[in-house]
Amino acid sequence: MAQLWNLESLRPRQREPLPGDTIPAMFWAGVARRADRVLMRQKTLGIWREWTWREVGDTVREIALGLVDLGLRPGDTASILSNTRVEWVWCDLAVLSAGGVSNGIYPTDAAGQVQYLCEDSSTSVLFVEDEEQLDKALEARAHLPRLRCIVVIDPKGLEHFSDPGVITLDELRRRGAAQPDTLAQRAGARQAGDLAILIYTSGTTGRPKGAMHSHASLLATVRGLDGIQPQDENDERMCFLPLCHVAERVIGLYASFYSGTRMNFVENPDTVPENVREIAPTVFGGVPRLWEKFYSAVTISVQEAGRVQQALYAWGIGVGHEVSAAVLAGRPVGPWLRLKYRLAGLASLDHVRRFIGIHRCRFLITGAAPISPDLIRWYLALGVPMLEAWGQTESGGISTIMPARAMRPGSIGRAAPCNEVRVDPQTGELLVRGANVFMGYLNQPEKTAEAIDADGWLRTGDVGVADEGGYFRITDRMKDIIITAGGKNITPSEWENELKFSPYVTDAVVIGDRRAYLTAIVMIEQENVEKFAQDHDVPFSNYASLARSPEVQALIRGEIDKVNAKFARVEQIKKFFLLETRLGAEDEELTPTMKLKRKLVQTKYAEQIEAMYR
Repeated sequence: MAQLWNLESLRPRQREPLPGDTIPAMFWAGVARRADRVLMRQKTLGIWREWTWREVGDTVREIALGLVDLGLRPGDTASILSNTRVEWVWCDLAVLSAGGVSNGIYPTDAAGQVQYLCEDSSTSVLFVEDEEQLDKALEARAHLPRLRCIVVIDPKGLEHFSDPGVITLDELRRRGAAQPDTLAQRAGARQAGDLAILIYTSGTTGRPKGAMHSHASLLATVRGLDGIQPQDENDERMCFLPLCHVAERVIGLYASFYSGTRMNFVENPDTVPENVREIAPTVFGGVPRLWEKFYSAVTISVQEAGRVQQALYAWGIGVGHEVSAAVLAGRPVGPWLRLKYRLAGLASLDHVRRFIGIHRCRFLITGAAPISPDLIRWYLALGVPMLEAWGQTESGGISTIMPARAMRPGSIGRAAPCNEVRVDPQTGELLVRGANVFMGYLNQPEKTAEAIDADGWLRTGDVGVADEGGYFRITDRMKDIIITAGGKNITPSEWENELKFSPYVTDAVVIGDRRAYLTAIVMIEQENVEKFAQDHDVPFSNYASLARSPEVQALIRGEIDKVNAKFARVEQIKKFFLLETRLGAEDEELTPTMKLKRKLVQTKYAEQIEAMYR
């Protein structure tokens, strides 16, 4: 872990670049250079299994040649419907190595959505994780004439199932092992500018759009990231976000191939808190919701501790804030403050870092959604720099990143080396131009023309400002800015991010466009609110009754009042209501990165919203 007053370990690392002008070329160069080093690990039934670069290469070759035997041609699309696991990576690399186009589908998608995505992408081979995902594929298959074969990764429960159009991944590997090795010829059939992967947007305003990324745009992102985010073969990272999402796919997976960072796959999304403590990654990327949950867990744990432990934590985190304030201001951290900080570590901060699992982390990366600057300062006070990055699917997942040696919480950092970023002087919209920008939307030239102007600038839809140092700050999404009935422009995300800093709140949506005052829809943090209810003898039988209880309503009212105190009267929330349904990744109200979909929520809960204005 880097010392806050000496961040030399966060300087970009000089090494010989990994060659290759396509993703598979880069991967196979890594196999040749790092053959016997461990590339990935996965925990299954409590046991960690390791794979070296050579072993992964052998597996990918078998799957790729199996795809060739199935008839996959260069440029054909294969889709992967699975949770994040090592087989997802193998299949992705195999599709690319065979000259195909790889597309990921969220495992929470319904059969109708699977059908649409396979149809739109002209999928010819569909990998599915298990029996549950196979059922969706079989339901959609009748409407997919281009689909040649379904490949099941985990055939558990399908021992007596027989279908000529369905095979197991092991069977595909056996078929590939019997084929002559033609991957070199396949690799020559695809060029840097050819389509490599499809990443479908979440579809919050209509049907999902397939963002097309070439090999060149992906490698521009990866190599640009490598110049500012120091990682190498000695680093460990954790794989748990959906590989369908641009963050885990590009900034996680492909960047790890390039740097040689070892990947550790968690058992399932529910075991992340336990797995992170076990893995103790040295670099750790996640979404704000994850960082908020860790903070909430620490806050509740401190509240339950004895008075001595509470006092030690309060003193320790206070010293941490003193150190971080000096670092952020560029002031030297003197010997006395360093000594106090070491004592604070022994007293409490070391225990907090180990409790979370970030005691080996040199830095944390946060992105995919806005985050409270106070939360960044809290992690910095713990002794772990948190670097905010900003980007979107269309820009390869990253367009700006916070420099580790010159952090400014509340900013999204400076433009990444792979692109230019500027503010549109007329609209305030952030624009991006560079080699990392996508090729366009599949089958939607009109949408592509709307997204990229004649000069190659990608219109991001985010409104922001830039300062004299080249640091950018997001103020809101263009479509989300609220104009009240009194004509006041309100940035809802700023208020929402402050409320999400509460350990009792998971998410919130501010309402008030063309209204007389602001209101909010709030989703509570179930585990912490349940603990509050138990500690205060509040009766409840389920999530809905918990949200309805007067004591919980008063608790959230208090949290809202704390946030309101930071804002002008016109920007304060007058009324709110709590969602009475616990939402998960499979619910339509949430994006795959667990953010509430603003427009959908406002439509679905229109009646409750209107009640707050009567």
